[in-house]
Amino acid sequence: MSALAPGPPAARPPSLDGGWGWAIVASGFLALLLGYGSPQSVGVLYPEWLLAFGEGKAMTAWVGSLVAGVGLIVGPICSVCVVNFGARPVTVFSGVMVAGGLMLSSFAPNIPFLIFSYGIVVGVGVGLLYTATLTITCQYFDKKRGLALGIVSTGTSVGGFLYATLQSQLIELLGLDGCLLIIGALALNVVACAGPMRPLTPPRYYLKQRAAILEQRLQEEEELYNQKPSAKDQVTTKTKEPLVRRRSLFSCSAFIKMIKVKMRQYTQSLSSMLSLLRDRVLMALCISLFFFSLGNFPPQLFLEDLAQSSGLTEGVASISLVSLILIGGVVGKLGLGVIADVPRVDSVLLYALTVGVSGLSVLLIPLTSSYLDLQVLSVVLGFLSGNWTLTPYVISQVVGAEKLAEAHGILMFFGGVGITLGPPVIGCFYDFCQSYDVAFFISGGGMMVGSTFLFLAALLQQPPPKTPPPPAMAPETELIGCTVTMETDTTSPVT
Repeated sequence: MSALAPGPPAARPPSLDGGWGWAIVASGFLALLLGYGSPQSVGVLYPEWLLAFGEGKAMTAWVGSLVAGVGLIVGPICSVCVVNFGARPVTVFSGVMVAGGLMLSSFAPNIPFLIFSYGIVVGVGVGLLYTATLTITCQYFDKKRGLALGIVSTGTSVGGFLYATLQSQLIELLGLDGCLLIIGALALNVVACAGPMRPLTPPRYYLKQRAAILEQRLQEEEELYNQKPSAKDQVTTKTKEPLVRRRSLFSCSAFIKMIKVKMRQYTQSLSSMLSLLRDRVLMALCISLFFFSLGNFPPQLFLEDLAQSSGLTEGVASISLVSLILIGGVVGKLGLGVIADVPRVDSVLLYALTVGVSGLSVLLIPLTSSYLDLQVLSVVLGFLSGNWTLTPYVISQVVGAEKLAEAHGILMFFGGVGITLGPPVIGCFYDFCQSYDVAFFISGGGMMVGSTFLFLAALLQQPPPKTPPPPAMAPETELIGCTVTMETDTTSPVT
């Protein structure tokens, strides 16, 4: 068969950039909308928790900080789950976790319980959901991957914008507990969104189990072939075989051996994941994302308070700054995704540019003198926060699609640490200086440093220009040609 001849249907590569891939995009968009709706608009619940439990602002703020950061911190674990079990089972499990955490939060007696139920349980659930949806989307798209990721990740911003109004209305009608119960019931629909997420290749856990079953069958057939028991001993063999298997299964040595095998597999998986950090661009990307998450997330929580404490909201009746950030995020995720699909655009440099401009925008926040300036900066920060769409696209360009899940988990860990530490760090600076200026200057400067690191790593990693082959190869090539010619002459029929 020639190299250009089409193979059998089972051997053909799956069709990408269309077809069933758009069903994956639609299901991923709805799943992120339903799962991230409440965590993205946690600012609506924050004042209600302050009134209900009477705790301090710093203690209560940990709920929103953890729900945004924990899901990213456990990114490596989420990636291992997606690689071993597939996107569909992980999405089902994440839907149950998010819904259960929200419903459990409606019965919270105090803030520590709420930190566990809402901050940790819901946070881990949305982390699993985010990793699963982006991974399965990258598998179904190649040339249009940026657009597909932009549409899917837009679900988080759209969900936050819609749930901000929905939760406010539900609190007025049903109270805080009833609101969380209804939101938790809506989150159960994430389980249905997992249906279209059909895997292109079997998950690693399924392949391992299938290989183990086949190996066991081969061993049993080989033992039966080698032993060949006589007809007289067949009865005793059949009666003793289940007992021997049962003893070997529950014996201490077999249990310890199984634990050692599992620990060896987990160690190899972890070492393989950490070996990815040897890549200079990936390491710079992790540092850049850490500084970006540390400085970009706090403005969503503190900009409105800054405007009120500075007296900039007097006589102003317009849309809130948080809503402007969310609207800008929707446009940014779609726009940056489309830009990343342009053939001549380097996605790594594009991401570094968004981080640098975000840092510049944060540096300008203390210099604003009107509410209109804060509104403009809110839209700019929201648009640039859409670079979360670029993270899986950049990773696939740096380490390849086959290592996407592992590298994405490592990257999300750095981003989660930055998001978790961002609000407390800004709050500590405010308590010490009684001003947001120093905090925003430091966070904006850190983002500029992270952008510079990524720029330098990307430029140094550029492939060298193509050069013609060295002249030393020419004599060797001619010598091989002469040898073949001489052998042809000696075998000729001329005498």
